[in-house]
Amino acid sequence: MADQNHGMPAEGRKRVIIEDVRPAVDAGRFAVKRLVQDVVRVNAAIYGDGHDHVAANLLYRHDRDTQWRKVRMQPLGNDEWTGDFVPDVIGLWSFRIEAWVDHFDTWSTDLDKRISFHVETAASSETNASAKDVWLALQTGAQLLTHQSLGASGKDAVLLETYARSFQKLAKSQTLLSQTPVTRELVEVTERNPDLLYATQSDEFPVRADRRRAGYSTWYEFFPRSAGEAGSHGTLRDAAALIPTIAEAGFDVIYLPPIHPIGRAYRKGRNNNVKAAPDEVGSPWAIGNEQGGHTAIAPELGSFADFDAMLRVAESSDVEIALDIAFQCSPDHPWVKSHPDWFLIRPDGSIQYAENPPKKYQDIYPLNFESPDWRNLWEELSEVFLFWVKRGVKIFRVDNPHTKALPFWEWCIGKVQQTNPEVLFLSEAFTRPHLMYGLAKRGFTQSYTYFTWRNTKEELTSYLQELTSEPVCEFFRPNFWPNTPDILPVALQKGGRPAFVQRVILAATLAANYGLYGPAFELMDARPFREGGEEYYDSEKYQLRVWERNHPDSLMPLLITLNTIRKEHSSLQQNNTLRFHETDNPTLICYSKREGEDRILVVVNLDTVNTQSGWTRLDMGALGLSEGDSFECHDLLQSGSYRWSGPRNFVLLDPHVSPAHIFHVRGSDSDNGKVR
Repeated sequence: MADQNHGMPAEGRKRVIIEDVRPAVDAGRFAVKRLVQDVVRVNAAIYGDGHDHVAANLLYRHDRDTQWRKVRMQPLGNDEWTGDFVPDVIGLWSFRIEAWVDHFDTWSTDLDKRISFHVETAASSETNASAKDVWLALQTGAQLLTHQSLGASGKDAVLLETYARSFQKLAKSQTLLSQTPVTRELVEVTERNPDLLYATQSDEFPVRADRRRAGYSTWYEFFPRSAGEAGSHGTLRDAAALIPTIAEAGFDVIYLPPIHPIGRAYRKGRNNNVKAAPDEVGSPWAIGNEQGGHTAIAPELGSFADFDAMLRVAESSDVEIALDIAFQCSPDHPWVKSHPDWFLIRPDGSIQYAENPPKKYQDIYPLNFESPDWRNLWEELSEVFLFWVKRGVKIFRVDNPHTKALPFWEWCIGKVQQTNPEVLFLSEAFTRPHLMYGLAKRGFTQSYTYFTWRNTKEELTSYLQELTSEPVCEFFRPNFWPNTPDILPVALQKGGRPAFVQRVILAATLAANYGLYGPAFELMDARPFREGGEEYYDSEKYQLRVWERNHPDSLMPLLITLNTIRKEHSSLQQNNTLRFHETDNPTLICYSKREGEDRILVVVNLDTVNTQSGWTRLDMGALGLSEGDSFECHDLLQSGSYRWSGPRNFVLLDPHVSPAHIFHVRGSDSDNGKVR
């Protein structure tokens, strides 16, 4: 039988429209990212037909709450509404909007007009008619309050009925009113007890509230096996001995490449040689041998007791250990024998190894996410995370997540965080933009970025504006790395010490989260394996390295200074207020961040060879200053101070002395001469 209602809604008396709800990622398909205790500001277009007034509530709850919390939304004008809530615990939150025609507020406003008109026409022939209009309106108000009392309880119900009777009495007595009988008390009780019978309900929108380290962190990567003395194979105990010094340098996340047993079959030798000598250590990313797989520790690194001791040292140093999780296997991994169907089988019966023609990685077998046994594969992989979480690890750097199925990551991260909401995931995905963003939407807390290859003023400006603008900033948290064990950028190969200094200053001040492959960066290892490539010569991925950590040319003093600046200035601990300022020299980039009265202004010379100078054109409003203000700029790198005035100011930077100014902007003329 044909649909007689022709698509008629189940309830056509819901007259309010809710549109364009923000913040939202893909219309609420994925969670917006925030930090615990952040204010979540919700905006929406809310309107109805005609001239009736509209009201709205913002409802929100943690996924463990049984009841919605509620706050009244406020109109911004032109049918735009806003409301705030603060997620006070980490985890997954939801919010929605309910909006309705506010008949009482409409009536109350109308009554004001009728009383005013009656007072104005008191001496005219319209007096009786206007008085009758007021009395009739009072009866209507009484009916509204009686109806509204049915949805109230306790004292509120009694109060609404009391006002209803009062209005009826005024109407019957034909009292002439000169002002409204609607009191603040009545307004408040009607707001507490709205008539929601025909309220419109929006969809629910998820918000992921992470702990503070998700939004601000400073990472240092090193290989424990290179932490031994005189080139001997390092252990987790050796790694633990380095942690206090790294922590004192201002790093709060220490990231370790895989610590699992390394495969023996097709083990790679020095400089990615396809044949390894018997004593060569192989790549930590070729995971697994007869000693175990992803939940085992390579015996040459130590035992679980050593691992636990390392975690205790980290905790006492107020840093966290981030473990690398690489879901791939060496040919010797236990899964290869127990679950061969988790891998791609070639026509000759052999397992397909990893390759990116013409590159071949015979020491690594990728997992097959189209395996008929995919459910058990997913469960096993999620248990790897949970195994290390139970041992005390709360941060994971995930290797090449873009080569695994995205539905898996959404499920796996959700499963881990459901019982362990404090766990953070860093995505190592230097890949296509939509794929990189897709991983972030599906749960990765932070993400590697293209910063490593963004060098010019235009490249940096356009990329940072993309990352800090909607919709990207709602779900993508960038983590800037000037180098990694896989990537020695050409800029570092060619630019010498000025390039290293310039790049780490950019990373540390442009992004709230930044990290570096520590020993290679601080000692400025710039030797590529081949011209035009980005692989290190004598890459630590394939061999032990001896690092002269106390070398007099080490960049560690600069790193300590940068990390101290970041800790002391809250403006550098977020990305929301990043603003770029104009300069008349394209090799000078100028930008600022502001958090309340903490204002940081950075100018960087992008030329690693030549001294560059130019004039700024500051957006004074972005700095919280007036156009004609004079203000003090204290250089946190060089400890000098400059008195600047207005938006145009001269800058000269020699990259061989210091390629940048990091200014703490203090005071202004409008501060009555007070310098903060």
